[in-house]
Amino acid sequence: MPLNLEDKKALVAEVAEIAAKSQSVVAAEYRGITVSQMTDLRAKARAKGVYMRVVKNTLARKAVAGTSFEAIGPLLKGPLVLAFSKDDPGAAARVIKDFAKANDKLVATLVSIGGPVLPGKDLEKVASLPTREQALSQLLGVLKAPIEKFVRTVAAPHTKLVRTVAAVRDSKQAAAGA
Repeated sequence: MPLNLEDKKALVAEVAEIAAKSQSVVAAEYRGITVSQMTDLRAKARAKGVYMRVVKNTLARKAVAGTSFEAIGPLLKGPLVLAFSKDDPGAAARVIKDFAKANDKLVATLVSIGGPVLPGKDLEKVASLPTREQALSQLLGVLKAPIEKFVRTVAAPHTKLVRTVAAVRDSKQAAAGA
């Protein structure tokens, strides 16, 4: 069913608002995917906090104009579904990658993280980005490592002294018992 002018303007405004707040976008060609498969993909995307929308390429170009994803405009060709990650830059890439494992007809055509456009084959790299919680735990581990090493270094002489005294005590007890 074709959209009238007001519906098109509303759709462009909605996608533009999401694009302005998003950290990354993945465009994937969905040719040959059934309605039930697409419904399943949308449900998985919604569960991961990913905004997914099928938009005509001309409307998508207008929607991303003026955002950090403006560079993807000229590359939008064919039937595409756009997946925007709002909080986690790798979320949309993970959703598309996981779904494409079981459905080979869904093919990523491009990925963009805050501006630079990557080809669809780089989907794996973006999908492997850590989540916010994983990145914070890695940072905490890096910050904590030098302190732990320092504490072990400071405690080492005392520990060696205690072990040496215990070894001398044990050898004297063994000599006295024999």
